[in-house]
Amino acid sequence: MAEPRIASRQPFVQKVQPGTYWWCACGLSKEQPFCDGSHKGTGLGPVKVEVDTERTVAWCGCKHSGSGAFCDGTHARLG
Repeated sequence: MAEPRIASRQPFVQKVQPGTYWWCACGLSKEQPFCDGSHKGTGLGPVKVEVDTERTVAWCGCKHSGSGAFCDGTHARLG
């Protein structure tokens, strides 16, 4: 699997607590935007994200963001 699957054409906006999160980078997880292990055998893996303070984040849903786990608007330019 060279390219990740687009899980959503919109970001996953959520309020998060401080902690460690594993963002799904392959797009196959049934627990979007987080990893559930579905990437096994794809050559892609999750991205570890450390959140230090409670805040609202926009997790990338298209899996093509130039900002890694966070939405940068790339989904608006995908075909």
